Amino acid sequence: MSILYRPFIRHISRFRPITILSSRQISIKSSVDPDEINRFRQLSSSWWNETGEYAALHSLNQLRVPFIREQLLQPTLKIKDSLKPLKNLQLLDIGCGGGILTEPLARLGASILGIDAVSENISTAQYHADPSLKENLNYKHVTLEELCENVEYIEKYDAIIASEVIEHINDVDSFIGNIGRLLKPKGLCFITTLNQTMASYLLGIIAAEYVFRIVPVGTHTWNKFIRPTDLITLFEKNGFSVVLNNGMIYNPITNRWSWSENKAINYALCAVKN
Repeated sequence: MSILYRPFIRHISRFRPITILSSRQISIKSSVDPDEINRFRQLSSSWWNETGEYAALHSLNQLRVPFIREQLLQPTLKIKDSLKPLKNLQLLDIGCGGGILTEPLARLGASILGIDAVSENISTAQYHADPSLKENLNYKHVTLEELCENVEYIEKYDAIIASEVIEHINDVDSFIGNIGRLLKPKGLCFITTLNQTMASYLLGIIAAEYVFRIVPVGTHTWNKFIRPTDLITLFEKNGFSVVLNNGMIYNPITNRWSWSENKAINYALCAVKN
């Protein structure tokens, strides 16, 4: 059996609608597939290797950090502190991993909590955290669902980020609903994820995992990818308005990302809680 045929069979044979929970039970309350948790647990020590398995995620910060910063500052267009423009904003980074995105946002002055269902990821993030950020950077081994059970966090955040997370969970509808519970009115939600197209299968899985080895084999499951139109529908159903939806293109040779009108593979979305 050819290398191209094997992964195709593996992904298509596992097809199921993305909003249906896995029948397997996991030890913590979470919308994350237990197989996904185990997979990222095995890679937890690699988060801060900028030339390793997460090189593309490090590079993605070239787009997503300015994307988040500019949308958060857009309502006022006034920067009181040029070094810490996000000062006094409360942010939540869901599925923070080793803190690749969490830490740069803390450097911009935001008070940010990074959460992850994998305890080893949180340990890695805490170990790497810059001591100078201890006042505004925190990590917690907790799921989104568990966080929602604590009234202290309800409608607390100015913005919530779920970057490269949606494609690893089972119930996108309830995931967005829980984000809405934690956001302040008019709060923003930032998503980056993969479209569900043949192009995303060929390039996001076959090329990325089996040819260029940009990410480890088995990182993605095509049937969990979600079309922008479907994601927008779920946001609107849960009381959000989508204000921005951009395509993203990755060049594996230069390890650089760029914005694009083409959303066939990767895209970024920003939604505001009504």
